[in-house]
Amino acid sequence: MFQELINFAAENKVLLKIKMIAVGHVPVAYERESNNVVKYRFVIEIETL
Repeated sequence: MFQELINFAAENKVLLKIKMIAVGHVPVAYERESNNVVKYRFVIEIETL
């Protein structure tokens, strides 16, 4: 099932909008996400741990 989703996304050029954030920005990102203010997904940069 998961591979089918990957294939579908690749074949149909489905792209995700993301914003890379540092660990210190997680509380702000969480607040924005809770208030439906964002149009993308947050991805935490592991190097900032």
